[in-house]
Amino acid sequence: MSNRIRKFFSRKKEEAKFKLKVGNIGTGHQLNAPAAPSTSKPQQPKDVYVPPKRQELSDEAKAAAAAALARVQKKDNKEFNTSLAAIKAQAKRELEAERKLKEEADAPSGSEPPKEILENKNLACHGVFFRCPMIGEEILPKKEWKVKIKEFLYQQLESEKALTACLIIYNCNTKEKAEDCVATLSKYIENLINHPDEEKYCKIRMSNRIFCEKVRYVEGALDFLIGAGFRELEIDNEPFLLWCKDNLDADMDLTVLLDALQNAEPILLELDRNIQVLLPMQAKRTELPSDFFRISPEEIKREQQLRSEAIESAQILKTKAMREREEQRNLRMYRFALIRIKFPNGIYIQGTFNVYEKLTDIYQFVQSCLADEAMEFSLTLSGSQFSDEDLDKSLYDLRLIPSVMFLFIAPSTNGSDENFLKEDLLMLIQPM
Repeated sequence: MSNRIRKFFSRKKEEAKFKLKVGNIGTGHQLNAPAAPSTSKPQQPKDVYVPPKRQELSDEAKAAAAAALARVQKKDNKEFNTSLAAIKAQAKRELEAERKLKEEADAPSGSEPPKEILENKNLACHGVFFRCPMIGEEILPKKEWKVKIKEFLYQQLESEKALTACLIIYNCNTKEKAEDCVATLSKYIENLINHPDEEKYCKIRMSNRIFCEKVRYVEGALDFLIGAGFRELEIDNEPFLLWCKDNLDADMDLTVLLDALQNAEPILLELDRNIQVLLPMQAKRTELPSDFFRISPEEIKREQQLRSEAIESAQILKTKAMREREEQRNLRMYRFALIRIKFPNGIYIQGTFNVYEKLTDIYQFVQSCLADEAMEFSLTLSGSQFSDEDLDKSLYDLRLIPSVMFLFIAPSTNGSDENFLKEDLLMLIQPM
């Protein structure tokens, strides 16, 4: 990405911070102006956000909140009760509560829970989430980020039309559309740079076939041309785009715009680990949401059914090469992998990884979760350990997809009740 566009994002972030500060300062007044008369009830600005009225907590919820607050504020007790016995007791209580709820739901007077709710109970996680440091700090699914990025870019068009349009082309169109459009726009700008006095390069006929196919209906393309100095007008009752140097911004030139156009990139999203801390019973949920697949779960089931029918009808034994090809097809169905690590005290941590991330990324993830990040440890899978060469291999190459459970092994432990995780992570344990 060009330096110009990087500066563009830095400037937008600074403007956002400044507006936030200014918004908190309040209105000003002249020093020699008479003081405004005070009123007993100050007026509230119309734009002030009023939080919605919340429902009152039940007695059980109040008791649970008080117990949690007391546990957090009790500073003399520095250790959490993470013994296996305590975990089992907690799991037993939660199972009992779940059983009662199920009995109530099965009662004749009760209505059957929706299918989506029942399916969600079996999901290992609720989706795949991302961060976008260039835009904001939220953690959102990819679809929501695409909408948010598009809204952000179109908000900047008035102040930074040409540079913003470059980013819109890359982020609001398919890759093929964007590449064809950029190649065509680059040719227009290069012709103006190399032949500034030739009139034929200053006009673009909007009914031209290439312009209609590769530029006109691509988001951001017309905005870029307007930012580059083109204006729309009619010549002999036919629409044209006419370029004039005077239409360019004072601090902008065609060479800078060409560089920005050719070096802009899609705004990248960073995969969020969506870390979860699980009790033993919760680790039994292994069903993955549809976001983990390259194709829909229905298509996967249909493909597997057709493959099974074909094998049964052929009545042949699969060779090693056939098994490997089938395994490769299955692996290519997944975009993400769900990784779980089981600790000696029965607690699990869970994170989401791209299938092309490396094994060393899993080790770094586990290390960041430990109370003692300098501790030496190893991860085993079905009793086998990994070699140093495996650390640089991808999860795809090591067949560690779509979901895998590692065992955490530390050289010296104080027994199965020892806790290795940071205390703030233990607060992520969710009720069953």
